[in-house]
Amino acid sequence: MDDVPDEPEDYTPAPPPPEYPTTISPTSPTAFPPLPTRSAPDDAVEDTSEDEETSSGASTPQTPMTEAERAHALELHTTTTAASAANLEASRFFRSNDPAQAEALYTKAILLDPSAPTLYTNRAMARLKLGLLEGVLEDCASSLAIKEKANMKARHYGAQALVGLGRGREGLKEAMEAYKIAVKEEAGSLGSVVSVVLKCKKAAWEEREQERVAGTEGVRGKVVEGLRRDLERRIEGVEEGEKEGVRKEGEEMIEEVERVWVEAGKAEKKRIVPDWAVDDITFSFMVDPVITKTGKSYERASILEHLRCSPTDPLTREPLRIDELRPNLALREACEEFLKENGWAVDY
Repeated sequence: MDDVPDEPEDYTPAPPPPEYPTTISPTSPTAFPPLPTRSAPDDAVEDTSEDEETSSGASTPQTPMTEAERAHALELHTTTTAASAANLEASRFFRSNDPAQAEALYTKAILLDPSAPTLYTNRAMARLKLGLLEGVLEDCASSLAIKEKANMKARHYGAQALVGLGRGREGLKEAMEAYKIAVKEEAGSLGSVVSVVLKCKKAAWEEREQERVAGTEGVRGKVVEGLRRDLERRIEGVEEGEKEGVRKEGEEMIEEVERVWVEAGKAEKKRIVPDWAVDDITFSFMVDPVITKTGKSYERASILEHLRCSPTDPLTREPLRIDELRPNLALREACEEFLKENGWAVDY
């Protein structure tokens, strides 16, 4: 698998039929070569056990490939060769920063061979550059329908499209699937995959924040509504001459409640977790960071668990031993200070 997320993948066409020329000339004496053969069915093979000495050097009886089978194989080879050429040309345009032309040629390749998952992820990559996010999701779904397992690129591109469409939590799910595949296959592009996971996690967090703020606004509305109902009951219970004074007093109280609520909302800082505080293995807030010999920091528990399985840096893939880890005291102090003022970050 090509493990570079933003690099087109190659596509291999089907081979030509056995013993069949790739180019046939009407005047060529080999224009119609002998039919390729297939192994004969078991029941068509004679029992030669009684004469093992004479049959030991003989080849297995063969039956010829039918004209229909050979024609189908040749058609498949011709079609997929054309698809491969279109894919190759599309990739050249993509690398030349012309995703529109690349997208058109990837579409041509897909029409020639709609069964190749690689062609869909290549087009998804081009569509992502063009901002055709719904199209990206369609291509990723098509690719996964053909090849569900170990399809890192379909998950990777789908995650980015979902975030772009404001569906961060769905995007995070896809990004984490891409991350798991990249880790398992020790992909050299793990760093790029991690960056998309972090982007998706931020988007998912912002969605939850918007829901929280909306919920707070809903609470304010209910409080004000309750105060108004209570005011109306109070007005009904007093003499006619006192009603205006009670109403004025009640309205002033409601206005004050709304003013205080608005001011409190303005004073509240936007809840954002800084990148330096997030572990690149678990994507959680770090509380006990350690630093590697290359200067990269991880949460102690997560890097120890990783090194027990693989003695390498998760991102750089360079050799790394447990005894080479050192506490990152400065980062730990910064994380502690951040948590003192932003206790909510533990839920990130």
